[in-house]
Amino acid sequence: MKVILLKELQGRGGEGDVIDVARGFAVNYLLPQGIAVEATKGELKQLEQRRKNIEKRELARTTDAATLKEALDGKSINIFTRVGEEGQLFGSVTTKMIADAILEQVGVTIDRKRIELGKGIKTVGKHDAMVDIYRDIKADVTVNVYPEGTELEIVEEPAEAEAEAEEAPEAVAEATEEAAE
Repeated sequence: MKVILLKELQGRGGEGDVIDVARGFAVNYLLPQGIAVEATKGELKQLEQRRKNIEKRELARTTDAATLKEALDGKSINIFTRVGEEGQLFGSVTTKMIADAILEQVGVTIDRKRIELGKGIKTVGKHDAMVDIYRDIKADVTVNVYPEGTELEIVEEPAEAEAEAEEAPEAVAEATEEAAE
């Protein structure tokens, strides 16, 4: 059965895409949830009229997704959890825990369903995770798992330290000039 998507359907397509799905999936899920409409001649004609608006929204979404990718890509997220003998966790690190840590440490809200782990995180150390942001835009994140109560030494990155060192004399010079006036 051919349907026109009204919203993004992860793994299938985005708004305005005409896709072929099983009849039961369309009738029981897509149509009642308002995710798609049946691709009739009238609906296809309306789709052509709305195409420019859809393209504008799609451009905005991809731009937002690219910005989000820049904010997340290559970031290290620290998670502290209870650990037993030999670095084994009590339970595992969940996608919800990772999403909460991303919100707290990076300031970006991510749906936990968009976080993909290759396998469950059940040990202390570095683990890779991927955040599926929008369609084929994905960000790689490193998840560092530490035992509860671990104190991390905050190491300032050299590039940031140099930038701050360069800004300091300029700020002092500006303050001096203002005071002289």
